[in-house]
Amino acid sequence: MDSQKVRKFPPFVLHLLGWGFLLLFLMWQPLSWQIQLPHTFWIKQLVLLGMLVCIFYLNVYFWFPRYLARNRYLKFILFNIISVVILAVTIEQMQSAIHHREYMDKAWRKAHDDMTRPKKPKDKLDYFSLLTALIVIGISTSIAAVQNVQRDKQYRQELEQDKINSELSFLKAQINPHFFFNTLNNIYALTVIDVEAAQQALHKLSRLMRYVLYDTQNETVLLSQEIAFAQDYIQLMELRLTDKVTVKLSPPVPLHDVSIAPMLFLPFIENAFKHGVSSVEKSNIDIRIRQNENKIFVEVKNTLFAEKGTALDESNGIGISNTQRRLDLLYPGKYSLQMKENKEEKEFEVHLELETA
Repeated sequence: MDSQKVRKFPPFVLHLLGWGFLLLFLMWQPLSWQIQLPHTFWIKQLVLLGMLVCIFYLNVYFWFPRYLARNRYLKFILFNIISVVILAVTIEQMQSAIHHREYMDKAWRKAHDDMTRPKKPKDKLDYFSLLTALIVIGISTSIAAVQNVQRDKQYRQELEQDKINSELSFLKAQINPHFFFNTLNNIYALTVIDVEAAQQALHKLSRLMRYVLYDTQNETVLLSQEIAFAQDYIQLMELRLTDKVTVKLSPPVPLHDVSIAPMLFLPFIENAFKHGVSSVEKSNIDIRIRQNENKIFVEVKNTLFAEKGTALDESNGIGISNTQRRLDLLYPGKYSLQMKENKEEKEFEVHLELETA
């Protein structure tokens, strides 16, 4: 099922909506006073709005990232206090210059027919403008903090994605030199015995190299491609095995193609070949891949030999632990990985359950 993309508004649209709301508050709310507002009132409100816009963006793009985000709290508070005081003093000085208070007094007297009402004493600061500026600073700080968290989250996600890509590159490099060198030697020896078998082996090797170099460049591959890669890898590995080793790969029947991350199964298969193969004793490697609705089940069992030490290979390229790290990054909360040694049966088992939807 294709996921629907959530439509997001561009940031500038949200900014316009916010400033439009503030403009309505500054311009339309006073209309409920039921007086004829003088022209000086609209001049004052426009100047106030312009200064609030300046303070907002100064706080978002300069003071917050340079001071608060770097834990320089005193400078951040100082600059905001200075800006609020400058705004309040500027508005007060402008009101005096355009005689705004006198015009407002006349408007109130005319509206209420109260010519004898005493004049309201003048304030040294415009407290309404000061309070509005504090609210704008609080909102801008909150917005800047949210944006900062989102940027940090995106940065971490990009780092995690780079780590995934790097680990996949390590995995490719892991099977390139040693595996291909041995396989080519085996194919060369095979040309003396069976030319047709050597040709088939070369074909499988070329398919494997094409998959590693090109198909895995995408973020996901089809399950059928991953299984075909595992089959080619196993058949090429069998060129150097004796008849004492039995290798079985059971793909799901029927197979329903789904998209998965590339080369997830290889580390477990490699680990089985490294620790589950003996040239003198009978050994088995059993790989089973099953499907149930949107889940994939991978089981890898191999014979356990005491002289080979632990069955968890951490020295071979990406290793089991790094593979689990890839699963953590690619399928958080959507996979289960269990590994155990069955000493009674002399087997090492890997059980991977992967949710693909």
